[in-house]
Order: sequence, then structure tokens, then C-alpha cells
Amino acid sequence: MNKLVIVGGGAAGMLAALAASAAGAQVMICERNRSLGRKLALTGKGRCNLTNACSVEECINNFPGNGRFLYSALHNFSPGHCQDFFTELGVPLKVERGRRVFPVSDKSADIIEALRRRLQRQGVEICYEARVLDLWAENGGIKGVKLAGENLEADSVIVATGGLSYPATGSTGDGFAWARRLGHSLIATRPSLVPLETAEAWSWTLSGLTLKNVKVTAWRQGRELGSEFGEMLFTHWGVSGPLILSLSRLFSADNLGELSIDLKPALSPEQLEARLQRDLLKFSRKHFTNCLHELLPAALIPVVIDLCGIPGDKPANQVTKKERQALAGILRHLPLTITSLRPMSEAVITAGGVSTKEIDPKTMASKLIKGLYFAGEIIDIDGYTGGYNLQAAFATGWTAGMAAIGNSL
Repeated sequence: MNKLVIVGGGAAGMLAALAASAAGAQVMICERNRSLGRKLALTGKGRCNLTNACSVEECINNFPGNGRFLYSALHNFSPGHCQDFFTELGVPLKVERGRRVFPVSDKSADIIEALRRRLQRQGVEICYEARVLDLWAENGGIKGVKLAGENLEADSVIVATGGLSYPATGSTGDGFAWARRLGHSLIATRPSLVPLETAEAWSWTLSGLTLKNVKVTAWRQGRELGSEFGEMLFTHWGVSGPLILSLSRLFSADNLGELSIDLKPALSPEQLEARLQRDLLKFSRKHFTNCLHELLPAALIPVVIDLCGIPGDKPANQVTKKERQALAGILRHLPLTITSLRPMSEAVITAGGVSTKEIDPKTMASKLIKGLYFAGEIIDIDGYTGGYNLQAAFATGWTAGMAAIGNSL
């Protein structure tokens, strides 16, 4: 019987094990933690954004850079297949804003437990707290893995150790070192989908404030880099939230820039002007500071007043057209200066990793070492938020698991 060892019991590793064991292979998962799916438990703020209810092509388009590498894997295990798979495992799913797919229970634990039960049913051996020290290869082919005190033989090995983000879950970068020692090229790793630190002190005072339905645009030296619509969050050091995480991919430690927040993207310039005139008229006998509570969250009002330069105690009926235009300008372009990315430990995913040029996209097999496969975040692929990265982990894991036992895809 074909013996397969999978290093890492996360999303990619578990799907690889299920694919291979269902086809009759003897499968062992070496997991360094005391439980499976430690990082999976944290995704979607513990709700587990499994995938996105989109087409394969749309999914690929959400992986800027190396998205085409996933073409075969996503056809093997598509977003639709992913939803059917977990439904069949007994986990009811729902689709939310942005076509993000979650378990109805909003509990990632339900996903992990469903996978664990299926692994057990299919006879997959799971070695918890198993510290793999290195890969064991001879004469250009894999022989197994090296553990403390012993070598574990295998016909094939899948490395699904993750990246560098969330190191407390076991993603410490060991897989990168093993791949490099066997001759693989590594694309420099960096945090992706990561919160951003800002220079403006006023942004820190808004810590905990969530803005919904806003548009944020990224800039560098006056050039627009991209924009996102959705939800963001102020923190005690800067900004976070889904749209900020997506925009963070446009920055690096050596290439920072600025953000501008459009607080009213649904309104045309004419509609915003009419809205401001209406509010100022409605509260004409009050101070300007008391005219904005229907327009803005309370915590944001002092910030906007300060930035637009209109005295807060100025009577609303004395606000000039020029001042009104200044107010509209701030509502359209609330400025923030990015000073740094938060550390890798806070990133949702790691950019960089084992070069896709040295991995067969149809099988996830190493082009350098026979019998060696890669799956998940260790590969140089990273996408936007919305369930795409987990979908890629599931798809590459499934593909590697089928290919590793010689099953045709």
C-alpha cells in the first residue's frame, strides 16, 4: 500500500489526507500541535470563511501575481465543490456579503470537528506533537521525514506547514528551510493581508470604531494604487478590517504610502452638497459641532471638524459655501499616512514562499525531488480576503493528496 506522510494538520494537510486515504493510501499526518486546524480555528474571526461562492475564474482573479498557477487545482476542487464537500460532511453553510461562505453556526470548530471525524473514519493516522526536524531525501527522491530519534519512511511526502503568520499556531517557517535545503528557490516572504500603522494621532483616538460601506483608496506619491469598498476598523495604532487588509498588499516595508477614506461613497458630489445644505438648515440655530450627528458616528465628528477647519462653536447658519466645500472635501478624502505594516505575526497570510516555477501546477509535485509535494500557504500564492486563501489551501491540498498516491487527475 502506498504510504504517504503529510507534514501539517491544517486546512491543506487535512484535505490532502482525505483525498489520499479515500483512494486507498496509508496516510499519516504529523502535526506539531495537540490538535488539528489551529490556524483554521482563527479564520474569519473564529467563524471560518471557508470559500467564496464564485467561479473558478473569479477566484483566480483574486490572487494577483500567481493566480494562474491555481488553475488546475481549482478545477479539481472548485469553490462549488468545496461547498458541496462540507455540506456532505454535515456542516450547513450560508453565503454572506461579498459571497463569503461560512458555516451556519458561525463556529470554525464545527468545520474542524467534521474534518477530524472524516479523517478518523477513513483511517488516517494522526501523530500529535510530532516535531519533524527535516525532510529525508536521497538520490533526488524523497525517502520520508526525520523526527527526533528516528527516520519515518514514506513513498511520498506532502509539506503543508503553512507560512509565517500566526506563529502560535505552529506556522514557524520550518517548511521553507526544508525546501531550501533540498534546492528549492524561495520568494522572499512578507506579511500579506495585514493591519497598517498610521502617523495621524487622531486615528488612534478612534480605536474600536468600525466604519461600514466606506471606500478607501491607496496612494503613493500622488499615484492611485487601488481602492476597496466595505468595512474598516480603527485601532490604537492605526487601521484594520477587511478592506484595509486587502489594500495592505499594495504596500511593503520599503514602499509605503497614504490612504484616503471616502465616508460617503454612495453620494454623488451634488447629492453630498445637497445633504450638507439640508443638515445645516435643519440645525441652523445650533453650533456646527451639533449638526453632524446624523451624518457621522459621534467619535468621528471632532476629527472631521478639526480637519475641515470650521470652528465647532460657529452657528450652523453662518457656515459659508467655502467652508461647506472644505467639509465635503474631508468627507470624501479623510487622509491617513501609512508608517508601517504590522508584524508578520499579525498577518492573515504570508506572501512569498516556495517558487511556483519549481512546482507542477497540475499535481503540486516538486520538479526537483521525486515524491515531494507542497500544499497551502508554503507555496508562493496569496490572495485577497473573502475566503480565497482557504479555498486555495483546500484545492492545493486535495490536488497534492490525489497526485501523491499516483491517482490521475
